[in-house]
Amino acid sequence: MSFQPVLLWTDLLLFVLLAVALLAIVHVRGNEPLRAAWRKVGKRPTGMAAATVLLAFVVVGVLDSLHYRPLLPAAQAETSAAEAENGTGAAVDAEAATEAESATAGGQLGPVYSTEVLSVLDALLEPLRAQTEKTYSAPFAWQLYQREAMELPDGRQVRGYPRLVHGAAHLQEPEDELAADVAARVASGAGLAVAVWLLCFVVLATIVWQGSGLGWGQVALAMLAGHTVLAWRAALVTLAVILLIVGLCLELAPLYHVLGTDKVGQDVLYLSLKSVRTALVIGTITTLVMMPFAVALGIAAGYLGGWVDDAVQYVYTVLNAIPGVLLIAAAVLMMQVVIDTHPQWFDTAAERSDARLLALCFILGITSWTGLARLLRGETLKLRELEYVQAARAFGVGTPAILRRHILPNVMHIVLISLVMDFSGLVLAEAVLSYVGIGVDPTTISFGTMINLARAELAREPMVWWSLAAAFVFMFVLVLAANLFADVVRDAFDPRRG
Repeated sequence: MSFQPVLLWTDLLLFVLLAVALLAIVHVRGNEPLRAAWRKVGKRPTGMAAATVLLAFVVVGVLDSLHYRPLLPAAQAETSAAEAENGTGAAVDAEAATEAESATAGGQLGPVYSTEVLSVLDALLEPLRAQTEKTYSAPFAWQLYQREAMELPDGRQVRGYPRLVHGAAHLQEPEDELAADVAARVASGAGLAVAVWLLCFVVLATIVWQGSGLGWGQVALAMLAGHTVLAWRAALVTLAVILLIVGLCLELAPLYHVLGTDKVGQDVLYLSLKSVRTALVIGTITTLVMMPFAVALGIAAGYLGGWVDDAVQYVYTVLNAIPGVLLIAAAVLMMQVVIDTHPQWFDTAAERSDARLLALCFILGITSWTGLARLLRGETLKLRELEYVQAARAFGVGTPAILRRHILPNVMHIVLISLVMDFSGLVLAEAVLSYVGIGVDPTTISFGTMINLARAELAREPMVWWSLAAAFVFMFVLVLAANLFADVVRDAFDPRRG
């Protein structure tokens, strides 16, 4: 086997969330009130467009969550085995050394896997990941961004801008050929995007056409004109924009640094795409941690009242009285001490970074449940006085059954709205925490670490702006799509909005 699958804790939780989402879709299809509410979301062009953008980010995040360790080449494997046998392999981790020793003990070399954990997204973006430069280069540049000492063919030393190793390396005379080459590749990428869009349109129109009772052409024209029940035209327009961007990147990114490179020469487009998974993990897994606390304590405080209500209010009042950043910083630092003092728990650097990311999700979840709990407490106080709850209590229905059958279903719209709206806030929280140094591990690629590394370069001359701009644009699009989708969901599920 040419690779060894690796399942990180955050990968597992993400896949669990995807499975829960699929089960929720099946449940919605069999529940007419829920189906009607989600149909309201689909009727809004804003909701369909935002959902399409979020789906694109989810695809990137899922591809980046399929991790593996590649098999070392024969020469590297022999070296690793020799180093493991001699005890000199500082770069070989314990697991690889054990495998090498067991393989060489029988006189045959067994499979030795790299200590580097990659993902399917890394494999797809291999040209971007591998083509690193010496240092900064601007978008679509063919020279380094800063002067260096250069030796001329005649032996003289001058200061100039060395040519990039990978960027525009296929051009003989970049000054004259770059504009024409970029234009030709833009046209090719646009043509590819149009072809894929037409294929997607045909497939989607066929799915909508089945069972509609109309001709395929009528359905296709209705979708393009925006006369369908769901706002398919908004989704198709958004898909066209996304495919156009992807097509241009497919044509240009292997040959140019489309968004430039950072201080150590890494492609900024690659870093931006890798940051998507971190943002999704923070936004989704944190809600998974937060929801049980908020739902259980909020409903219990509102329905039971008395000392239970006092205790819950005391807990979240104390939590809110402590500055959130200080509480998160203390918890993150304590968790980092635990990770540093137990290196035997982790076989690779990726597992160690993932442990800190997971710890950050739990810390953010534990410290951010109070707002939703307050909302649920207030709604439960109102629901427990309604006639059907009073009737259930009079007929001797137990408290657990009342909470499960009457209270919980009637507050789920608040839970759903709050979770969707909190997603964007959690994405921004990761960026802020990583910026101040108490967020994800420095080796984890995220929007916060990109901004933190780029902030010091804004004061240099000439200014390096593209790393910060790329992180800002990607994060802005993700947060904007989440906020727009949250607004549509709120309008659809809030009973007071009809």
